[in-house]
Amino acid sequence: MTVKTIQTEAVQTLLKKVAGLENNQGSPRTKEIIFRLMSDIYKMIEDLDITPDEFWHGVNYLNELGTNKEAVLLAPGLGFDHYLDIREDAKDEAAGLAGGTPRTIEGPLYVENAPISDGEARMDDGQTPGQGMWLHGKVLDEEGNPVAGAIVDIWHADSKGGYSYFDPTQSEFNLRRRIVTDEQGCYRARSIVPNGYGCPPDGSTMKVLRQLGRHGNRPAHIHYFVSKPGFKHLTTQINLAGDEYTYDDFAFATRDELVVEATTLNDNSHGFNEEYLDVEFNLDVLKTDKTELEDKHVRARATIA
Repeated sequence: MTVKTIQTEAVQTLLKKVAGLENNQGSPRTKEIIFRLMSDIYKMIEDLDITPDEFWHGVNYLNELGTNKEAVLLAPGLGFDHYLDIREDAKDEAAGLAGGTPRTIEGPLYVENAPISDGEARMDDGQTPGQGMWLHGKVLDEEGNPVAGAIVDIWHADSKGGYSYFDPTQSEFNLRRRIVTDEQGCYRARSIVPNGYGCPPDGSTMKVLRQLGRHGNRPAHIHYFVSKPGFKHLTTQINLAGDEYTYDDFAFATRDELVVEATTLNDNSHGFNEEYLDVEFNLDVLKTDKTELEDKHVRARATIA
């Protein structure tokens, strides 16, 4: 039998006190969010008849999640990142700002201030094993005109699915570069083919995913930020076609327009003396007169001093 208490005076008074609604201090926005959050959680406890044992198991899990620093991994796994993208797409549509290359999630593994170069860069450190990859394309505006001087910020995993900075075996800023597009809007990068990765098998994220009967794997993918004053900032990533997880990404980042077919070449071009993958990806960005749309959203990101 489920006892109904959520609408009692005692619980409603408690919620108001918890959220600080009975004082004039603090942040009204924070109070609004906490009141809604706690009201929903209290109601969930009542509706699902959550026991004290289940509740404290959840609290202990949150302690573990923070200790493992996996909240940024669990969030995309529970669809939060993709849901935020759905909302931003809907806002753009309503405001007449839709179009261009589709956005998709940033992920948790970006590092600020990668080395920057004009037109072309080598992303790998020459010591990282893996098949060669020639990654290139253009940045274009809505009319198909080249956008010169745009910063194309690219990062991806190595052939084992590891990211520099987070993987201590890799050199600093390995497989991370910022490239300024040339007069034709072109960017070019020599790199290695990335692999997908899986959540730590003994980590906090996999504890939840296993309870849901889900895996924690991502397909091979390459992240992009594209920015230039006068244009909307773009956060996106491409998936390499043919990966077993391309359409079964635990982070829900796959979009059909962002699945790229690579071409296998062996023509001794771009410094490769053996078979490599040619990956072309053109990016369409939208003009804007709103400066607040020119930069990526604010969140904690890794930096190297």
